[in-house]
Parts: sequence; structure tokens; C-alpha cells
Amino acid sequence: MPVLKCSTKLQLLEKILMGSFPESLKVYGAVMNINRGNPFRKEVVVDSWPDFKAVITRRQREKVDDRDHYTNAYAVFYRDLQAYRELLEERDTINWGQIFQLQGLQAGIYETSIAVARSKQVDVKVSSFQMVIHPDPDTLPDVRLQMDPAPRLAYLDISHASLLSETWSRGGTEQCRRYLANLICCFPSICVLDDNGQPISWGLTDQFATMIHGYTLPEHRRKGYNRLVATILAKKLHSQGFPAQGNVLEKNVPSITLLKSMNARFLPCHFFRVIHTPLCFLAVPHL
Repeated sequence: MPVLKCSTKLQLLEKILMGSFPESLKVYGAVMNINRGNPFRKEVVVDSWPDFKAVITRRQREKVDDRDHYTNAYAVFYRDLQAYRELLEERDTINWGQIFQLQGLQAGIYETSIAVARSKQVDVKVSSFQMVIHPDPDTLPDVRLQMDPAPRLAYLDISHASLLSETWSRGGTEQCRRYLANLICCFPSICVLDDNGQPISWGLTDQFATMIHGYTLPEHRRKGYNRLVATILAKKLHSQGFPAQGNVLEKNVPSITLLKSMNARFLPCHFFRVIHTPLCFLAVPHL
């Protein structure tokens, strides 16, 4: 189980992964961040090198909150499903004693987790999303020119993390608040501020270079803020060489309508997020 630490090998991996789009997008985004300062302290594990058949990005080994599945996140890409399963089963690849998530764009990721987790006494839950990418964000019009008065724009600040956690469908916990604060410190974000300097609409980027948590407070909707934030963030990522990628629930009709109006391309593969929870964390104490 080689851990790639050589910068030359990591740069080569980045180029190789480009040849396997779109299935490799999650790992590719993580590797891009590693090669650009590694602000989220990730590392790469492969089954072999250079002719790898499976690759996993993970957090560098350090003491973390075992309940923090936001930070304890792995991205997966495989060329051979059996090679991926064998890598997953290796003792030191995954910390099966904590709550964690696997992300990727291949259905075999969930199927393999189900098979391996049985012997680990780990519960598995999966969420599936449509995957989208903005092929050329530079062609998107500058929405600000159409807005009167002109919106007040800023980067998100760590003081905003609590608001973001409270309004996120996956949020509401201290682990989530810390995770979002960390993302704000490490990766591109954008928000619209009200007259009091408080965010009313925003978007940010995660450790896999994916646009996430695009949100506008209910009382400020139907003003074009979602389109504005998505456009600016997509252009920012594109200017830095990253793919402007995101995901959306199939039932989220307003977001899908917005993305289609922005000429986003809906990819043929789905995004899978698989949450793994050791049964000991699910146990209810006796009263």
C-alpha cells in the first residue's frame, strides 16, 4: 500500500487522473489541492505505483474527532473494482474505528462498502446526487451588471461558520461548524452581505474542490443571489485551474433549474457519499 509523498509522483498522478474524467473528478480535486500547498493536510494511497488500479485520498494520520465524518472523508477512484476492495480491506488504509465517509463517482464504491463493512461491524448509509460541471465559466455573464443596487460582496469569514452550519441540511453539529470554519480558511468562498455586514447568500468549496452549500436566506430569495454566487465561485475556481464542479439532489428542482439556465453540464455518472458508522457509535446506553 504505497503512500505517495513525492511531489513529482503527485504531479504525475494529477495528469493521469485527467484522462479518466469524469469518474476521477473527486480524487482529482483532492490531488490538485495537495499539489497546491495541501491546506487540508491530505495524502494519497494507491494499490501500486505507477500502474495503479485504485487510489484513495485521505486525511494525514493525526489525532482527530472520531465522530467527525465531515473531516474524516476519503475520495475514491478505481480502474479495477477488485483492486479497490483489496485496498479498502488493508488494515492501514482506512480507520474503521471512526465515523467516516467515502466519496466518488462510481457505483462500485457503495457496493464494496456494503460487502466490507459487514466484517467490520460498521453501518453504511449512502446518498446519491447528480454531478454537474461548468465547462467554461468565463462565458457566463456578469450578473452584477444586471442588479440594482449593486450587491456587497465579500469572502466568508470563520465567524460565519455557525450560520452556515445551522442552515445546511447536513449541519447543526459542532463537528460541522468546525469543518466549515476550516473550509473557509483553506478554500475559495464568496458571500453577499446585508447592510449590517452579515451574510445573506453564499457558496464555498470543499477539500475535493467541489462547490458546496450554495444557500440564500429565505427572506432574500428571488433576487438573483444564488446565480450571482454560483457564477463568481465557478469563475474563481476556473481561474485557478480547478474544474468548476458541484452536485445536486435529483429532487432539488430550483437548483437544477438554475444550473440548467447557467448551461451547466449534467454528467452521466452520479456522485455517491457513503457514511460509515461503527456500531458502537449507534448503541443506545441502557437507562
